[in-house]
Amino acid sequence: MIQRKQYMNKLNKMKDEKIIRVITGIRRCGKSTLLFLFQEYLKQNGVQDDQIISINFEDLQYEHLLDYYKLNEYITARLVENKRTYIFLDEIQNVVEFQRVVNNLYIKDNTDVYITGSNAYLLSGELATMLTGRYIEINMLPLSFVEYFELKGGGDKRDLFTSFYLNGAFPQAAVIVDDDIRLDYLRGVYNTVLFKDIVARKRIGDVELLESVARFLFDNIGNIVSSNKIADSLSSYRRKTNPITVENYITAFMESYVLYKASRYDIKGKQHLKSLEKYYVSDISLRHIILGERNRDIGRILENIVYLELIRRGYTVKIGKVGEKEIDFVATTGDQRVYFQVTASVLDPATYEREFNPLQIIKDHYPKYVLTMDEIPSGQNGIQQKNIIDWLLDDYNDGL
Repeated sequence: MIQRKQYMNKLNKMKDEKIIRVITGIRRCGKSTLLFLFQEYLKQNGVQDDQIISINFEDLQYEHLLDYYKLNEYITARLVENKRTYIFLDEIQNVVEFQRVVNNLYIKDNTDVYITGSNAYLLSGELATMLTGRYIEINMLPLSFVEYFELKGGGDKRDLFTSFYLNGAFPQAAVIVDDDIRLDYLRGVYNTVLFKDIVARKRIGDVELLESVARFLFDNIGNIVSSNKIADSLSSYRRKTNPITVENYITAFMESYVLYKASRYDIKGKQHLKSLEKYYVSDISLRHIILGERNRDIGRILENIVYLELIRRGYTVKIGKVGEKEIDFVATTGDQRVYFQVTASVLDPATYEREFNPLQIIKDHYPKYVLTMDEIPSGQNGIQQKNIIDWLLDDYNDGL
């Protein structure tokens, strides 16, 4: 079992603080395993079994606790007097009005509350209002390449990256050797998200249209798109729809953590642009499931992988606009900023010019990178070229 060190460290830093930890992310990205790992960590550090209450609401043995009042009774009866009780509530969105229980536990002394959910509904509406300032969200993604590398026991990093690139990084899928079984597993993940987290929750009647929107977005990761463009494209293929419906479907995919959005930022004008975003899929295997083997756009898949890694490293990521040119990513955290271009190779002179020129226009002194699969770096004027695999394997604490 891979130790999700990045997320474990976050939980450990918040241990015993008066705060609710909300762990979100797409189904099967490892949220339940993370709760298990942290419970084991607590036991290894002096916490007794009776101080831990753990409930997975997708387990039938807890079906009677889907009523929030019964759930509250069950937990409060098991709180340990004069000791801290650690409470883990997995996939709690299955409990109607669960926020009442969470709020009640928060106001009690000596409770540490950890909840997970596979839909952004968890942090919407009444819960967000009731718990404003009382929770911290930890958004979880499938395995990083560092984690994938460790799970596989090391080896040739380029061979492992090829596997990572082709098969994605859902933890369970990563250990399935048989290609057909792994594909069936991934289809199951996608269908569960589609029908349980989107169709059922949003009461969507036209599933075929929903899947058409997904197919368009997956086929256009890394491309600037708009709801109008998607609606027009689908209508041209006799899938009549409108931008509002498309926007609602996009929101549903984002709320289920299938897609992440990168807005545009005018670097010279120092302002956020409100239209024409890019979207990236939370695990590249989902794109392969929908589009099949026919569509292996290397540059855009690499861009997707880099985007997710920047999110993992705690950056806010936007698409940069400098004059008429585009910077793939402007990554910021606090007062730090880093610029990135991502492409398969810059050995072709025209591609080299296309990738390096926009970065040269930027006159500030923040770091600038061109990430490629090339083995021989050829940076210039302070712009560093780095191999994507080596960059992905950088220790998080060593910076970029």
